[in-house]
This record gives sequence, C-alpha cells and structure tokens, in this order.
Amino acid sequence: MLFGAHESIAGGVFNAIERGHKATCDTIQMFNKSNNQWRAKKLGGDEVEKFFQAIENTGVTVALSHTSYLINIASPDQDLCEKSFDSLTEEMKRCALLKIPNLVMHPGSHVGSGEEAGMNRIADNINRMFDRLNGNKVTLLLETTAGQGSNLGYTFEQLAYMIDKIDNKSRMGVCLDTCHIFAAGYPIIKPSDYRATMKKFDEVLGLDRLKIIHANDSKKEFGSKRDRHEHIGKGFIGLEGFANFVNDKRLKNSPMIIETPKGEDLKEDIENLKILRSLVKAGKSRLT
Repeated sequence: MLFGAHESIAGGVFNAIERGHKATCDTIQMFNKSNNQWRAKKLGGDEVEKFFQAIENTGVTVALSHTSYLINIASPDQDLCEKSFDSLTEEMKRCALLKIPNLVMHPGSHVGSGEEAGMNRIADNINRMFDRLNGNKVTLLLETTAGQGSNLGYTFEQLAYMIDKIDNKSRMGVCLDTCHIFAAGYPIIKPSDYRATMKKFDEVLGLDRLKIIHANDSKKEFGSKRDRHEHIGKGFIGLEGFANFVNDKRLKNSPMIIETPKGEDLKEDIENLKILRSLVKAGKSRLT
C-alpha cells in the first residue's frame, strides 16, 4: 500500500511534490487550483515542467487532486450550480494536463431541495461534463461524507444511486474517508465490525470502485455526523481501526492519504505516516 498526505500547492503546483518528499510520502493529494476561489490561474508551461521534474527527481507521485470546496453541483440555485459545473470541468482539464489520474469531490449538498433531487442533479451534471470532456481520461471519485447538514453521500447506497445514473461508469470511482464513514455510523474498529462494513461496501458499490482511502481519525464520536479530522490514533477510531485497513490485502492498490492538521515543518505528517506504516508490520491480514 502507498501512503501519503494532502500537500499544499502554495508557490506553485510543483511545491506539493517537494513537500510530499519532505513529509516522507510515497504519493500525495493536492489541489490543482486555489480551493477557496472560483478563478483558476492558468497553469503555465514552466510551472507544469517543474511539476513533472519534481516527480522525476523525488519519486513522489500524485495519486489524486481534490476539488475546490466551493463546488456544489447538487445546488438548486441555478447560477451556483452552473458555476460549480464550470469549475469542476476546469479541474478535470487541469488534472489531465498534469497527468493526475483521479479527481475527488464531495458529492454536494441539496440545500433543502431533497436528497433524491440533489443526487439527480449531481448525476445529470456529471453526465453533462463527461459528454463535454470526451477525450479526458481522469477518473472522478465521489467521497464518502459524514452526513453533516444537507450533504449527500453519507451512505454507500447514496453513492451507488448516483453512480448508477452515470452513463460512463468506467470513469467513476469512490474515495472512502475513515473519519467520515465512522461519523456517518459505519463501525470500523473491531475486526468483525470492519469486515461487516467492508462487506456492505463491496455488496453495494464493489471494492473495485474503491480507488483512494482518506485516513483520518475522528475528533467526534461514532455516528456523530460531524466531520472533524484528528491525528492517527488520537481520536475515537484509534489504532485498531486503522490496522484493519492497512492490513487488508484487498486494498493494497488503494493509496492511503492523510488529511490531518499540520505545521509548515510537516512533522505531523511525518509522524502520522510513521504510525500507519508501523501498523502494517504489527497487524495481520483481515480478509473476509
């Protein structure tokens, strides 16, 4: 299994690679534009060249990019929905330019318009985007969510509902966030509970769709519906829960990415990754 972290692109997208190398990452997640602005600064040739050179120099790959938090293609507000559609389309293009294989997004929020209506808007917009980006090979990943507010994607069935409505299913995948599914009410600490949860995932979505795992402990208790990330082993999930994931050989091709708080020296990333890697040696394979 490859381990990594979300790293900042401050100063240029190539800097995320250098930061990942400093943080002992095998692979990283990054934004491909500012995550809190609609406007996307054009990726110049020099910046792109430095990006690929950094990968070559360090050996650190980019497993995926994360979309801007502003995007909500489930919104009933037509202007916001169209703005979100355009931004998502642009991010897919930028991933293709940087040869990043996956783009992950929180499915969206129905903002009071109803879950089914919101999920239908998500599927319709993804179909429209895929039609527009016919030659784009980037896989779009829907992330499991905690169920906070009117956010969609907090059950495996909701993700399956949306993917089922996508015409080109080969371009769709899932990113499982440990904090989010724990907060949404999926037990993962006891090995027997973990097996049951992953069996459910396989039955509803299929393990072949699981492309990335976000490894985040939870500041909030089981079933809280609250999305609050904590350092590995210091939250309510604890080390046993993460040992289940890192020792499940079925997930060996799904990189594990941490999204935990950090300072500029990245020592927290280094420590969290060290802990995850140590669990591989200590644990036993928990296959069903």
